Amino acid sequence: MIRLFAFRDNSCDPRKCTVKRMEKWGQVKIVDTLTRIPRSSLILDPTAERALSPADRGVPSITALDCSWEVLDSVTVRRWPTRRALPYLVAANPVNFGRPLRLTSVEAFAAALVILGEDEQARQVLSKFNWGMHFLELNADPLAEYAAAKDSAEVVAIQALYMGE
Repeated sequence: MIRLFAFRDNSCDPRKCTVKRMEKWGQVKIVDTLTRIPRSSLILDPTAERALSPADRGVPSITALDCSWEVLDSVTVRRWPTRRALPYLVAANPVNFGRPLRLTSVEAFAAALVILGEDEQARQVLSKFNWGMHFLELNADPLAEYAAAKDSAEVVAIQALYMGE
């Protein structure tokens, strides 16, 4: 089981915040400063230069950045040892249903877990949301292909096929 962390800057609506709900169920530890994230944690960062891939398996923890875009541009995040972007996936959450790359934090965690070979943990975190399993159904093919890729470059090549490039 991979430990899950979330940096939250309280910029989103707490009633719609998936990490707040995950925290309530003991699935994630929320931190309010980036310095409280273990340096060995893989950060899910949409601005990262490398895509998450099975080559990243073995990470002890994953951190989602549930924050404003300004935080992503901070020196602390840019210098983080392991930052990865998620590949192309479609949201299943009610706010952004069907929109590509508009995932909630729980969807991002689940996608990362599947790509890293932790399918059961992915299902577990999504099970608390009535639309959660639909995320896995909606993205079944790309997630399976990303999880079978050998490295980031192969994930990017697969992603290009789904993006129609």
